Amino acid sequence: MMNNGAPAHVRSSSLLGVIGGSGFYSFFGPEARAISLDTPYGPPSAPITVGTVGDHEVAFLPRHGAGHEFSPHTVPYRANMWAMRALGVRRIFGPCAVGSLDAQLGPGAMVVPDQLVDRTSGRRDTYFDSGGIHVSFADPYCPSLRAAATGLPGVVDGGAMVVIQGPRFSTRAESRWFASQGFRLVNMTGYPETVLARELEMCYAAIALVTDLDAGIEHGAGVRAVDVFAEFERNMVPFKQLVHEAIAQVDLERTCTHCLPHEGVTLPIELP
Repeated sequence: MMNNGAPAHVRSSSLLGVIGGSGFYSFFGPEARAISLDTPYGPPSAPITVGTVGDHEVAFLPRHGAGHEFSPHTVPYRANMWAMRALGVRRIFGPCAVGSLDAQLGPGAMVVPDQLVDRTSGRRDTYFDSGGIHVSFADPYCPSLRAAATGLPGVVDGGAMVVIQGPRFSTRAESRWFASQGFRLVNMTGYPETVLARELEMCYAAIALVTDLDAGIEHGAGVRAVDVFAEFERNMVPFKQLVHEAIAQVDLERTCTHCLPHEGVTLPIELP
């Protein structure tokens, strides 16, 4: 079913969002319904599919498009997050592929980061170009959603994720520098997705699948895209299962106040 707007029957207090990363292009079977939305920032990466996971209705959007047509620096992040909120989503998990800056976290590890470092440039990372709006971002991830994921067996809790511009991978010197700063993961899409969610007062937590050790962490040829995608594919079934299990741990009703930064503030635009 295709629609041009956000149909009222989709809006629900239990509607969760999942924005999938590289290799994560689908989430439901053929029974899911597809919804096409437009936004003031253009169309999102792909139509949003809506299905059910346990007691939750879930909206899924492939971050890079259904055929991976968007590189990390060209993803329409503002349109993606706006479309999710317009649909009624208020809580989002962001599965993503990451490189490891910690030799103890090898390929296949699943990590829920607790901090973010932005090393991107030129990305449109706000909805508020006027009005003097400044959101609190000291703790960028929703504690409630993080708790739902970190309580699962085998999940690594915590670590700073540095987000680089891409689409190239890091040099050995860069990855050694990142590791020396105490950063644990490196990724290309974790920003501005996280801060845009905060501006739209949506809870957000990343769930990261380690696909490789970054170039400066081990000797060898360095990171290759073909190896990253192959590792993601090898771990796709358990990674999707982990996201399903995290969703099952989320309360039906949202109670988080950490991700509501606009209390007492008059916004220059109306949120969808």
